[in-house]
Amino acid sequence: MEQRVVLVVDDDKEIRDAIEIYLKHEGLSVLQAKDGLEALEKLESGPVHLVVLDVMMPKLDGITATFKIREQRNLPILMLSAKSENSDKILGLHVGADDYMTKPFDPMELVARVKSLLRRYVSFGSYEGGKRTVRIRDLSLDQDAKEVAVSGETVKLTPIEYKIVELLTTNAGRVFSIQDIYERVWKEPGYNAENTVAVHIRKIREKIEIDPKNPRYLKVVWGIGYKMEK
Repeated sequence: MEQRVVLVVDDDKEIRDAIEIYLKHEGLSVLQAKDGLEALEKLESGPVHLVVLDVMMPKLDGITATFKIREQRNLPILMLSAKSENSDKILGLHVGADDYMTKPFDPMELVARVKSLLRRYVSFGSYEGGKRTVRIRDLSLDQDAKEVAVSGETVKLTPIEYKIVELLTTNAGRVFSIQDIYERVWKEPGYNAENTVAVHIRKIREKIEIDPKNPRYLKVVWGIGYKMEK
């Protein structure tokens, strides 16, 4: 199997080196970049399967770098920040990060999250055979191509966004709680998952709904959770 490559982006070399040691111990290959601009260059120079990205960096910060990465790529992004405010976490997730950790962090927890994101990335890109398409009015989900289209136009989703849409679409009409969505998609306990799930739901609506404030497909069931309307 191809060795997975993780790009670690942080302006603190000691942090980059420490993360590299832990990731290499798990059999992962590691590239380093000291800022967002160098990270974008590294992404063009060879295969990268996941990015660990600091928020506060010179030249090009992590938020802007994430936005630029998402314009071209769907690989998982784990964001790091010394800030713990919810607003920073929500902004990072809003522009396309898949997960978020606050410094200082437990290196073993970071490794666990990296491995979890990589497992979902591999699953997202795998071919399972057999044409399987789910249709709800003008929305279609192709489980083989891992693509979603609305009115025939392909919608560009991140791996996490696709997994959420797949879960809700293949169970259209069923209401899933926020905790249930998080545990099924992130494969982790869903404690305090409300902001994380809400940000991804908002991004999905912006992509699949004509009017995100009055959604036709992805509905909220107040006090319970979300469902895909049949």
